[in-house]
Amino acid sequence: MDIRQLEKDEDLPIELLLEADPSEKLVREYVSKGISFIAEKDFRLIGIYVLLPISNTKVEIKNIAVAASERGKGCGKKLVQHALAEAQRLGFETVEIGTGNSSFDQLALYQKCGFRMTSIDRGFFTRHYLEPIIENGILCQDMVRLEYKIR
Repeated sequence: MDIRQLEKDEDLPIELLLEADPSEKLVREYVSKGISFIAEKDFRLIGIYVLLPISNTKVEIKNIAVAASERGKGCGKKLVQHALAEAQRLGFETVEIGTGNSSFDQLALYQKCGFRMTSIDRGFFTRHYLEPIIENGILCQDMVRLEYKIR
């Protein structure tokens, strides 16, 4: 698997991004302000993530998406590790990430990668998304915020 920055003239893999965030409007908004990285295997797109600077010292991973055929093979972990390395290379001190209260696999992954929970934004998904998001049989309502300290 190779990970590289998505070039400005390349097509945005919106379908894959929408698997991690169902709001095309929000996705296009943060992608336009962030840096997108794609993972490829045998010249095939298998993953993507977006780094969005929040301040001079803090960056947020806004979206991590892995193609269905590649899930459960360590691709998500490699994307998170790459994002942390990129954040450090770019001089950031803290990396933030958020996920839904019903996103058990993502919560486990981020904590295995060294993230710690910092807060819960109650009602985030019901405020920002028109359609209900059901995951693992649970209504996704709250945003769980996590943080990784580089320094």
